[in-house]
Amino acid sequence: MNRRHFLQTSAALGAIGIGAAAARPLPFRYAYSAISWETDIEEAIKVGEKLGFPGVEPFRHNVVNYLDKPLALKTLMEDHNIRMASCSNGGGPNFSGNFFDPAVADKTVADHINFVRGFIKPFGYVNHFKMNMGPRPDSYDTTDEQVKRCADSLNRIGREILKDGIKLAPHPHVNSLVETQHELDLLMKETDPNFVWMTADTSHLVLGGIDPMETLTTYWPRIAEIHYKDAPKNLRGNRKVAVPRSGPEAGGHGWFRSMVGTDSGGVDFPAIQKFLLARNYRGWVTLDFDASMIPKGGTMEQLLAENKQYIVDVLKVDPKDNFHGASRIS
Repeated sequence: MNRRHFLQTSAALGAIGIGAAAARPLPFRYAYSAISWETDIEEAIKVGEKLGFPGVEPFRHNVVNYLDKPLALKTLMEDHNIRMASCSNGGGPNFSGNFFDPAVADKTVADHINFVRGFIKPFGYVNHFKMNMGPRPDSYDTTDEQVKRCADSLNRIGREILKDGIKLAPHPHVNSLVETQHELDLLMKETDPNFVWMTADTSHLVLGGIDPMETLTTYWPRIAEIHYKDAPKNLRGNRKVAVPRSGPEAGGHGWFRSMVGTDSGGVDFPAIQKFLLARNYRGWVTLDFDASMIPKGGTMEQLLAENKQYIVDVLKVDPKDNFHGASRIS
């Protein structure tokens, strides 16, 4: 879909009120990231159960103690009325994350296929693999050839894991191989839509100079998952990379925002929520919050609780139907 269609769709959605379009329960489900709990996935699950989230999305480093026993983790989640939305490839030992270097690309492809088949597939219900695309080259500037090599690696992974009923959903991410509009468009052009989808993170898109709504509209048939987190309000409509090229803020830390707060507003969540409802989106929306977003003296549980309330109050989501754990997931 081109930009003209994007503008037409946006105008049409503006006439839809969230309350009028909302379904009870929603066609999609909310999850949260376990990244800030490090290896204590057990505590992350307990917090999610307490807050009523039906899903959790850990990183590989969060589940390192369960890599060889995924069914034990599945049972633990079931005992706490929660499901695994997906599991990211980040972290953990003996795992390659470089998709463009010919010297290691084959190992990266094999590691990712084995991770899906050995850990994610046994859950039986996870239908996509959200994954990051590794670091930018040492020079920082990514070349088209490197993006094309990455695309080839993703095509190879996606072709294999789709045999197991799992879609590959790479995640454009600041300070990763794909962070800009050009890099995203090239990656989507070079990857086969039959084998590669996308995880769209609202904050990372804004920080990379990409419009989240335009991305959702343009690539809608290939959206497998959505991450909700905000960016500074002065970046609404930003069209260039906002974060530094190096240092601790290059990956977005210090730039991510909660959906509530005086400096939030870089992402238009009401408009995105309307869009998802209008398209009858049936996947996961994950609150992808990390430790850098926790206010001084606060906890991730408190941060998630505040944002759950934003979803209820501002996005008009009924908590009884949509924050009731995994009990109502078919």
